[in-house]
Formats: sequence, structure tokens, C-alpha cells
Amino acid sequence: MHTIRSVWSILGLLFLYSTLLTAQTEYKYSYVPKSVYQNQVFPVTIVVINAKNSDTPTFLFDKHSPNQPLIDKPLIIHNGSDSFYTFYFKAKKEDIRIPAIVISTKDNSVEFREQTILVKKLKSNTHFSSVLAADLKIKNTQVSNYDEKRHMITLNIEAFEANLEDMHLENVVESGIENLKRKFAKVTASFYVVLPSATKVLKFSYFNTIKKQFITLSVPVVVQDTSVTTQSGLNPKEDNFEKLKKYTLMALSLFFLLMFLFKRDFFYLVLCVVAIITLLTLYIPHKKICIKEGASLYILPMSTSTTSTIIINQTETPILGERNHYKKIEYKKGIIGWVKDEDTCHN
Repeated sequence: MHTIRSVWSILGLLFLYSTLLTAQTEYKYSYVPKSVYQNQVFPVTIVVINAKNSDTPTFLFDKHSPNQPLIDKPLIIHNGSDSFYTFYFKAKKEDIRIPAIVISTKDNSVEFREQTILVKKLKSNTHFSSVLAADLKIKNTQVSNYDEKRHMITLNIEAFEANLEDMHLENVVESGIENLKRKFAKVTASFYVVLPSATKVLKFSYFNTIKKQFITLSVPVVVQDTSVTTQSGLNPKEDNFEKLKKYTLMALSLFFLLMFLFKRDFFYLVLCVVAIITLLTLYIPHKKICIKEGASLYILPMSTSTTSTIIINQTETPILGERNHYKKIEYKKGIIGWVKDEDTCHN
């Protein structure tokens, strides 16, 4: 009888020990790509199995490695008792080595050895912008006059797992990337390109890393009617609302004048005079301002805005608007933008 009890005790201890083992926290790679392309942004995911809610692991990458995550903090996704931690890396020309990692919690620490990922060269195609992405969308576009012979197109782009910082186009006058912001897989930026006025369509392609194929995008090059207000503030001195005000005041002036002639009531005459004076104020020439030679003309009234063109010679031009420390002007016919207060002549 004593022997049977001992056997059952041993079996119970073994069961308890096996249960404890299965409940232990386990760390391992959930996803590491076998190969990537040059300049590709890609994820590396570590899963913590049976993660304890009280344990928030810290990840320390080997600082001696030239390959570091694009963002220090990982993207965290919890699924039941498992937690997934994703870091994003960018490939270069040679095979990339994910550095050794030390994962630490209050109770213990685990070390992962470095992982080597094969880097392949991507064959280019026509209109390739050097961008590789899991997905890429153009949120909105702005086409404006750069000078008498060229247009500037600004694209607001949203992409995922993308190297937008490398974006450029061949056979264009000028192009560049601005306001790049990266949040884990998502990246946004403004891309501008200067093209000859004769260009009707801007075409460029990116390589979709999910579909493994080139995707070509086409953007019509159509300068917005300068009589229409745009969100970027490139509207001229007279928009549709301005015209409506003028026509309304003209109609009111005529109406009040006719009422005065028929009714012989001076009240209508007073209203007519007020309407005419208000109408005349809309035709008063804008105050002029002197702009220094070499001043930059910006698309938007902000320090991070793209430069539209450069003021070649000192010039005097009407002020179309003011915002913060910027003045809105029309440099040449159809070329409207913002200059800094510091670029105005003080004498």
C-alpha cells in the first residue's frame, strides 16, 4: 500500500513539473525572412510564448553591429498569452546580419544569436523610383507653376515597409523627398518633382514586396485653375468667393439705387452708397512689398515647405496675404508662393 502511494506521489510530482514546464515563458523568432532585396525595409518578429502580464521585456541589440532597427521600440501585438514584438530593418547591398539580442525581464534574460539574411539585387524597370514597399498610395497631389517653362508636382505619399527616403526619378529637372515620418511599418512623406510644362502625365513605379512585381502609377499634370482656392494656400488674389462678393455688391447697389428712384426714400440712398463703398474697397490695389534678391519662394507658409523657386532679382510685388512670419506674393504671372518676413527689404 505504501509502495502504491509512493508511485502516485511520484507521478503527481512529474505531472506538476511537466505543467510548470509548459507554463514557462518561451522566447523565439516568429518571423525572419530568408532573403530580401537591396534597400528593402522588412520586419523581424520575436514571439514571447506564455508571456506574463507583469513582465515587459527589454530588447538590447548588439551596439557594435552596423545593422540596427529603424525604430528602437517594437510594434507590440498581444494574442492570448502570447506577445509578438516586431522590429523593422533596412537591407543594404550586402547580406544583412540581424545583430545578437539580449531580451531581459525581471525574472530572467535570454540571448539570441545574430541571424544572417540573404540580400538580392532587384532588376530595375522603366520609371522605377527606387522604392520597395508592401503597399504604396498617393493620398493627394498638388500641381503648381515652378517658373515660365516648368511645373512642380507635390505628392503626399503613404506607404508600408517602404524606403521612401530613397525615392528619386530619372530624366526630370529636379526631385526630392521631404517631411518623412516613420511609425513602425507605416511611412509618410512629401515627394516633389519639377517637370517641363509640356509633360502631361507623371509616371513612376515601385516594387511591391508582397506581390513581387512592379506597380506603375500615373499622375495627371494639370495645373489647378488659379481662381480656385486650394488647401495649400496657392490661391491667387481673386477666387470664386471674391467674385461672388463683387457681383452681390453690384446687384445690391443697383437695387438700392432703383428703390431710391422709385420710393424717393433717402434710406435706400444711404444703403446704395454703403454698398458702392464696400465694392470699391475690393478693387483697391494690394499693398506692395519689396523682396530681396535670392529670396526663396515657398509653396507653403512653413519652415518645412518645399521651395518653389528663387527670386532672381530684387522685386516689388503686391501682398496677397499674410500668415505667421510669411507674406504671400505673386512673383511672376501664375507663380504664387510665400516668402519669409526676413527676406523683405527693410529700407
